[in-house]
Amino acid sequence: MTTRLNPYLSFDGDARQALEFYEEVFGGTLTLNTYASFGGSPGPDADKIMHGLLETPGGLTLMGADAPPGTEHTPGNAFSISLSGDDDAELRGYWTKLSAGGTVDVALEKQMWGDVFGMCRDRFGVSWMVNISEPAS
Repeated sequence: MTTRLNPYLSFDGDARQALEFYEEVFGGTLTLNTYASFGGSPGPDADKIMHGLLETPGGLTLMGADAPPGTEHTPGNAFSISLSGDDDAELRGYWTKLSAGGTVDVALEKQMWGDVFGMCRDRFGVSWMVNISEPAS
């Protein structure tokens, strides 16, 4: 297996909903493991997500989990997930779904460097950048 770099997102009890949302956006196969499925004791955290993995047919991989029991969850704003390529329809489709119910920080439109670019925060507070370049000729 080659080495991969994957975004891993932390959530405050809504990892299942967030990862299922990303599965709707990107398609693919979602695997969710709860704390109980890894032998955790029954209780209020048993059904929270210990590890989630979304792998798409196009090669995207996104991981996430609920913050471990007893730890403080602090949402971060020092990162964004960037989607880039030249498939206009695919990337605009992702943009539409990700920005719905979220906040658009930079409208998806042609930028000074020639590409179509936008930035948004989805309804879970995760920052996304979408860059659509001209197809190679």
